Amino acid sequence: MPNPYAAAGVDTAAGDLAVELMKSAVSATHNASVLGGVGGFAGLYDVSFLKDFERPLLATSTDGVGTKVAIAQAIDKHDTIGQDLVGMVVDDIVVVGAKPLFMTDYIACGRVVPNRIADIVAGIARGCSATGTALVGGETAEHPGLLGPDDYDVAGAATGVVEADRQLGAHLVEDGDVVVAIESSGLHSNGYSLVRHILSTKGVGYTDQLPEFGAGVSVGEALLEPTRLYTAPLLDLLDAQPGAVHSLSHVTGGGIAANLARVLPVGTWVEVDRATWTPPSVFRVLADMAGTPVEDTEGTWNLGIGMFAVVAASAADSVVAALGAAGLPAWTVGAISTSARDLDGFEQGAKGVDGGAVRLVGSYAG
Repeated sequence: MPNPYAAAGVDTAAGDLAVELMKSAVSATHNASVLGGVGGFAGLYDVSFLKDFERPLLATSTDGVGTKVAIAQAIDKHDTIGQDLVGMVVDDIVVVGAKPLFMTDYIACGRVVPNRIADIVAGIARGCSATGTALVGGETAEHPGLLGPDDYDVAGAATGVVEADRQLGAHLVEDGDVVVAIESSGLHSNGYSLVRHILSTKGVGYTDQLPEFGAGVSVGEALLEPTRLYTAPLLDLLDAQPGAVHSLSHVTGGGIAANLARVLPVGTWVEVDRATWTPPSVFRVLADMAGTPVEDTEGTWNLGIGMFAVVAASAADSVVAALGAAGLPAWTVGAISTSARDLDGFEQGAKGVDGGAVRLVGSYAG
């Protein structure tokens, strides 16, 4: 007897195969706190250890990777987009000083292609393992008629915990604190609608090659450079130098100034010196294609800065050194001030946060 659900475009057998293919990758992220295996209606996580906290605060974050998935689909490369998802979700949790505990994912697609789904989830699992996060559940849903057969989108949510007196944030930031920039691996997962518009306007295809991106590297491959993961090195830093870091900012949607302003208190300001770094070539190439100065993209792309750390002035050198030793190139870009001044031209707060004031000054190096 024919399956009416299959006739409607939903292949449950393909879904079951996808689960089988991803099972080992997901299980590899589990630790002793994870109860049960893959495929339950809900993931279970033992939080008995929270009894040892004085005042545990749970931190949660949810996100996706935006239209970067369109490039993955265009060149049929799906093994890195999962790391992007982990970066967007889990690295928001470490911003408040929290250690991630577990994550769940959601993949909506027009048609389940088991190997494709397994590649996506394997990337999520690798990112979870790198950040110490258990992947405890997820959902893959076919939406025929709503999404094209080869279209998909991904989203995720994670939960972490921090002791209340170790929470990072604007409340710790003081006059004279130093702002440390931490290098990005490229575009990460923001501003891809602009990227796609620029390439489309210029008639550049994802399989084309540009010398600025390196020999043998297609445009699509260069643009799929995975989002750098910051959680593990930052947690190590917080443990090794308690009190040194006052706030962290994940440079995602909204760009450089707006994201930094969110983690500064009202009444503070900082000028970020462009001369302290050179934006990677991918940003310059795209800006040149668009016929716009790279400075005009500072509210969209990270331009080479994936995170900011606002640290005590006395700890700035040791923080930069520790991050560099952990494989995260870092440098100082400015200092926090509370002195009275005209804030015309500054970005003041963002995304509903009445934060500090930030503006970029000078010219980029190189």
